[in-house]
Amino acid sequence: MPLVAGVDTSTQSTKVVLVDAETGATVAQGRAAHEVTGSGGARETDPEEWWSALRDALIQTGRAAQVDAISVAGQQHGLVVLDGAGRPLRPAKLWNDTTSAEDARRLVEAFGGPSWWAEHIGLVPVASFTATKWAWLRRVEPASAEATRAIRLPHDFLTERLTGAGVTDRGDASGTAWWSTATESYAEEVLDHSSQRLDRSLL
Repeated sequence: MPLVAGVDTSTQSTKVVLVDAETGATVAQGRAAHEVTGSGGARETDPEEWWSALRDALIQTGRAAQVDAISVAGQQHGLVVLDGAGRPLRPAKLWNDTTSAEDARRLVEAFGGPSWWAEHIGLVPVASFTATKWAWLRRVEPASAEATRAIRLPHDFLTERLTGAGVTDRGDASGTAWWSTATESYAEEVLDHSSQRLDRSLL
């Protein structure tokens, strides 16, 4: 019986469902919580808590050693900054962290307003999106931004820990405000903006 583990790393917990790939039957489940901290609009979690929660949730299933394949999904838009060894430099800023609201407003105005963003990127930046959180980090914690060697979205952090590969998917990329749905590529004009100064190799 081949087992597939479906992982949902959400804002407050990580959930695992083991499914029989042949029948589609649910075989086992596990869940582990992680802490969200912050006040005054800040919402953050240590990414290492996601890793620990994934381990704990898998252990709860009682079948972790028998898993044949695993798929990770979860919250979008957050900002995870890593050092050269793949370790978090600071707590992740979550999708519902609104401390970058002013950075979002400035970024929208920098390109002439919402219409440019809708046409060229496919969305209009708000505080939820990763690009605005990166602008906040560069403005408020420049040392952390300077030390960053990789940027990941929350569930991509877990995927990299599991596989060793730093990857994302089109859906998550399009929610960063760096990816253009018009060109199906990262928008160099946004990456190069003074609020971003983002080397594409970090993504």
